[in-house]
Amino acid sequence: MKPQYFVAILFATSLYWMYLLYAPFLLVMTIAALLAVSTSNIQILFEKIFRYKFIAALSSSFLLAVLFFAPLGYFLATLTIKLNTLEADTFLSIKEYIEGFIENPPEYLLFIKPYAADILNELNVNRVTSNILSVTATVGTFSAGFLKNAFLIIIFYFFAQYNGAYIIEFIKRVIQMSVNETTVMAKELSSVMSVVFYSILVTAMFEGILFGLAISFMGYNGLLFGIMYGFASLIPVVGGILMWLPFMIFEFSIGNSSQAVFIALYSIVVISIIADTFVKPMIIKEINGRLLKEDDNKINELVIFFAIIAGLATFGFWGMILGPAITAFFLTIMKLFEARTKECGLESG
Repeated sequence: MKPQYFVAILFATSLYWMYLLYAPFLLVMTIAALLAVSTSNIQILFEKIFRYKFIAALSSSFLLAVLFFAPLGYFLATLTIKLNTLEADTFLSIKEYIEGFIENPPEYLLFIKPYAADILNELNVNRVTSNILSVTATVGTFSAGFLKNAFLIIIFYFFAQYNGAYIIEFIKRVIQMSVNETTVMAKELSSVMSVVFYSILVTAMFEGILFGLAISFMGYNGLLFGIMYGFASLIPVVGGILMWLPFMIFEFSIGNSSQAVFIALYSIVVISIIADTFVKPMIIKEINGRLLKEDDNKINELVIFFAIIAGLATFGFWGMILGPAITAFFLTIMKLFEARTKECGLESG
């Protein structure tokens, strides 16, 4: 057997066992690596300020935890506590209100009167209660899993920032690509992921603040529901509705018609139409223009937007990071193929 074949077999065997060993952490490590790529400019800035890579990596990890994971952890922990404290009497009072509303609707909703009997027959409070309890258990399990993954992501993110330059240089030496090609690939991926990460963070904070301010004036926890709206806004089309519709229904149920109409109109006009439809693409475009230089190949804002949507639909929450990364990687490979094709054409010519 030739020595290179033996080395190849050893490499394949070690790769297989490495996969078995780290399979449970592959998604977490991938997210951490992509977040490190997205925020590499912050790491560079901290290295200039502190002059020690360890302190810079520690600072950037702390910043990520505060800005990205702390709000989510607060939201999930609070939601789990609230759901666990719900009592059966709450569901009974909701059922009684819905029954009274259906049997005696206001004049502008009289058209639902003929369907009232069917609706009441299908309204089973025991089934609704069991479903809500099931959702409560699911939310609790998800919260525990998310907090565990968030902790692991922060750990891997720290090591990615601390050893990132060494890892990249090692990969450049190992893979069979020119230094120019690996530099282009790293630059393209870093540029797109930076635009995506900061766009997500800024737009979620912007829309969350808008909703949180409005809801706080109505006497609710503006911080909690602002965070909830910020992350719900990442869900295409229905994200905002999942937040303001329950508030509108609840305000109607307690007789606050003016506040119900206000939160609906405010969410639709100010947040969904003005902020989400007009301001959000402008934010992405502005971040795109500021992070990428004139000579960089900028990716269209719509491509980034649809990559985020596709990622969320395919991979769930972390798809907002994976979707643009996969898209950017594919487009970069296509550019490398295009460059190699042109070189081959020139050489043959």
